[in-house]
Amino acid sequence: MLASIKNNWFNIGAFMLLFASIVIFAWTGNYFVLAAPLGFLYFVLMGVNWKSAWWIFLFSIPASVQINFSNDTMAITLPDEPLMWVFLLLFVLVWARNPNHLPKWWWKDSLVFIIVLQFIATLVAVIFSQMVFFSFKFLLAKSWLLVCFFVLPLWIFREKKDYIRGFYVLLVPMLITIIVILIHHATLHFSFDKVQKAMSGLYYNHVDYSTVISMFFPLLIVAWPMTKGKGILVRLLLASVIIIFMVALFFAYARAAYFGIVFAIVIGLAMRMRLVNLIMPAFYGMIILAFCYMVPNNKYIEFRPDYNKTYMHKNFADHMIATFRGKDMSSMERLYRWIAAVRMSQDKPVTGYGPRSFYYFYKPYAVTSFQTYVSRNKEHSTTHNYFLYMLVEQGWPAMILYAILIYAIFAKAQRIYHRFHEKFYRLVTIGITMTIAVGFINNFFSELIETHKVAALFYIPLALLVVLDRKSKVDNGLAKDEDAKEIPTSIA
Repeated sequence: MLASIKNNWFNIGAFMLLFASIVIFAWTGNYFVLAAPLGFLYFVLMGVNWKSAWWIFLFSIPASVQINFSNDTMAITLPDEPLMWVFLLLFVLVWARNPNHLPKWWWKDSLVFIIVLQFIATLVAVIFSQMVFFSFKFLLAKSWLLVCFFVLPLWIFREKKDYIRGFYVLLVPMLITIIVILIHHATLHFSFDKVQKAMSGLYYNHVDYSTVISMFFPLLIVAWPMTKGKGILVRLLLASVIIIFMVALFFAYARAAYFGIVFAIVIGLAMRMRLVNLIMPAFYGMIILAFCYMVPNNKYIEFRPDYNKTYMHKNFADHMIATFRGKDMSSMERLYRWIAAVRMSQDKPVTGYGPRSFYYFYKPYAVTSFQTYVSRNKEHSTTHNYFLYMLVEQGWPAMILYAILIYAIFAKAQRIYHRFHEKFYRLVTIGITMTIAVGFINNFFSELIETHKVAALFYIPLALLVVLDRKSKVDNGLAKDEDAKEIPTSIA
């Protein structure tokens, strides 16, 4: 009998879990309990073929939703976040067993080096944090995001078919969420002031939604020339998808997404013309000049808003006009927080206040003449600028590293693009670089890199640049064909 139980442990365990799930569901009425058998099957798959499990995980990301609990003081995104915990644990166990799974050339890559320094800066900021609990949670989230989206793709993307599969695995669920949101928004007459309601819980807000779809949009553009010779049906389908994305972007009513796509086009053209190395120095130079103009003699005070005339408009056209006139509430609220962040940074310039600490300390540093109707900040949002987000919460080293990272990304991408001779890899390189470019502009007006959907579209392209850089060198005889030591598909 014992031998029979031993040989049939999987069937017995699965049956017991299914029975327990049904009983608990009948008792509580909680539908999430019914997901337990699926979770059990997924973890079994992870033990048998972790790569297949990773592709399923990637497919789940666009449709994952945030679930709040404990009176909205805690939250989890389902189903992707628990899967990230498991992949983090899997990686730690495998790497601890054999550190050589990560090859020497990977550690020597410039982007990997900067990411490692960023992680160290985050670790230091957490140690000296004013809000240790929230900062430690941030560190954990950063860890599983980096493992899932920056490290594991090293063993996933090995051939052309992997890049194509990754494109479809993200496109299909993302397209479904877009269609759902457009249908919901249509019932609301595509109203600007109802765009948040149209999100249907699939995205945090319309900024998160617009950032995700605008970051994926360049991949659709570079996919178009790849469909040449594939037949008219394939081209019509892709054209239809592009149109749906364009409609979704328009009705997302997010200015940063529009600017991001324009900036990505500039980056793509500059890469082809070997001029991309000039873009970020010029960008940073303009920011420095703006500070030099605004800071002396408190010149920025002249741009303070009229509290009674600065509000959120119900019409997008009025919203855009108000933006250029300096009477848009969201833009002025950004200035309110940017000023507070700069002033805060003077007290803790090296380590910052700690990740996720801005909200709890910024108001005494704010200039009251820049207040708006939303300055009470009930949603606990932060700086609305990733550079200042790094500066105030992790210090000057973290902000400088982020600035260097963006420059290094575009510089490396240009070298990779011109090193490749094969059209497929050139298009992939320019596509993922434009994706990062869109994300950069969106995060200049927000701080979404550590959210699960944006993180996937930021760190996976980053990981692919590392992989493509190595491949382009090997193909051109600039490096030995020393591939990453394969992690066994099965960890059983």
